[in-house]
Amino acid sequence: MGQQPPESPERSVPADRLPGCYRHPDRETGIRCTRCERPICPECMVSASVGFQCLECIRGGSGTGHAPTANQPRTIAGGAVAADPHLVTKVLLGLNAAVFLLGLLPGIGDRVVEELRLVGRYWDFFGAPLEGVAEGQWYRLLTSMFLHQEVWHFAFNMLGLWWLGGPLEAALGRARYLALYLVSGLAGSALTYLIAEPNQPSLGASGAIFGLLGATVVLMRRMNYDLRPVFALLAVNLLFTFFGPGIAWQAHVGGLVAGVLIAVGMVHAPREHRALVQWGSCALVLAAVLVTVVTRTAMLT
Repeated sequence: MGQQPPESPERSVPADRLPGCYRHPDRETGIRCTRCERPICPECMVSASVGFQCLECIRGGSGTGHAPTANQPRTIAGGAVAADPHLVTKVLLGLNAAVFLLGLLPGIGDRVVEELRLVGRYWDFFGAPLEGVAEGQWYRLLTSMFLHQEVWHFAFNMLGLWWLGGPLEAALGRARYLALYLVSGLAGSALTYLIAEPNQPSLGASGAIFGLLGATVVLMRRMNYDLRPVFALLAVNLLFTFFGPGIAWQAHVGGLVAGVLIAVGMVHAPREHRALVQWGSCALVLAAVLVTVVTRTAMLT
């Protein structure tokens, strides 16, 4: 006997709400499988030759008797569907936690912060440059993304990484998601290096998190989701960015702009030139980061 046909996704769904994903009923979605018409969220969505299909149809278990039409399960952005769609997010959380704990250790914590934080150019009391990106320490643009000192700063950024990163990783695939995170963070560091006072240190994953937030807006618009919740979240975060004390707003803005640009390339790339457009978008943003860093370094030296 074949499987029973799936229950109608429209059942018990209010008229003013979108149906829930067939595997995650709490996630509203406007996208359906092109074969069985199940509602599917980004995590359960596989790019096929025509439209998107659910995981059951790709595995040949929809009860229709047809063979799968896609050679390999793909996400909406063309990435491979992984067994653990949140693995990279978990690794990033672990790295941030490890560096945070290292910075708390007595005896070496202060040294860790001094070596990893982002600073353009730091002078001693006699006017001699001691450290900074302008002194050739470009690694600070990256290491500062994993460095936190305050518990509340670390907690807020890691909550944002988990809430935003998991769905994005499932929708984009591991490689594309990691590129989005790292390049957005570097863009935030570069804008901070360009605009902030050169001897003003900064740290935190906020630039990368804002990149994920911008990418979430682009993805939700692509999926025809209700954008009001994410716009409200963005508005609140921007208020804290520009009116909160001691916040490097440059990192937030740089990461947000980079995240939007990269995500547009990721989810709107034409199928026939998908890889070229997607990785080309990352390369262009990374090139802008490089030009910014080189320009600022020339101004300081």
